[in-house]
Amino acid sequence: MDKKQQWFLIKTKKEHGDALARYETIKYSESEEDEKEMLLLVHLIEKYENSVWDLPEVDPIELIKIRMEDFGYKSSDLAAVYGDKGTISKVLNYKQALSLTMIRKFSQLLRLPVDSLIKEYELKAT
Repeated sequence: MDKKQQWFLIKTKKEHGDALARYETIKYSESEEDEKEMLLLVHLIEKYENSVWDLPEVDPIELIKIRMEDFGYKSSDLAAVYGDKGTISKVLNYKQALSLTMIRKFSQLLRLPVDSLIKEYELKAT
């Protein structure tokens, strides 16, 4: 019988990598047990990342651009997740505010805490 992985507070990069790998494996599972494990992993991963990552004090759009560069993403990659290239362009050019749906999706895609994306920022006049 396969022994079930026990999860504890994440303290190392290896444990972080293991947790991310497991999350990716079960994120689309419809099993109730996997869903509970996934929720635990999300919590543990977020706690670890918040403790080790010192995010710069910039507005949410600049933070998104920094993370896009970190991961080698283009605006088309964000559009693939969100579904609307025109809206992504407007958001990245400060002409439209982030929506709640964008914040959720970009937080996951760019591995950013939601808190860092909900900060207020000024839009440019059109």
